[in-house]
Amino acid sequence: MSPPLGRTLGLDLGSRRIGVAISDAARILATPYTTIQRVGDRVAEHAEIAKILAEESATSLVVGLPLSLSTGEAGPAARAVQSEVKGLRKRLDLPVETIDERLTTVTADDYLDQMNIDHRRRKDMVDQIAAAIILQSWLDRTR
Repeated sequence: MSPPLGRTLGLDLGSRRIGVAISDAARILATPYTTIQRVGDRVAEHAEIAKILAEESATSLVVGLPLSLSTGEAGPAARAVQSEVKGLRKRLDLPVETIDERLTTVTADDYLDQMNIDHRRRKDMVDQIAAAIILQSWLDRTR
């Protein structure tokens, strides 16, 4: 089943930060949006995600799933994301999907290297760009 039309939010769920990206309403282009700092309170972090979804009138959510590079299977990081996705699905009244996110952070880092972004500004940007890569991959697959 396809999610209802409208903007989609993409997430890169890291242990220290959550990268956030947003699509346009036509679901053609993903754009880096913001970074949410982890505070050790999943309820507060999910409330921040819900707030962004509401502010941007997003109708679906896509979360990157960090499968194992070598086997493509779910390791500890992927299981942690799956657990968090389960919590997001309970909290949010909209479709929440996962998509393989292997190498997205590496790709985002390479992009920032090419743009000559200094290391002080990279920390938040890399997570947003990784989220945009995750979301763009999903957008391309669903078209």
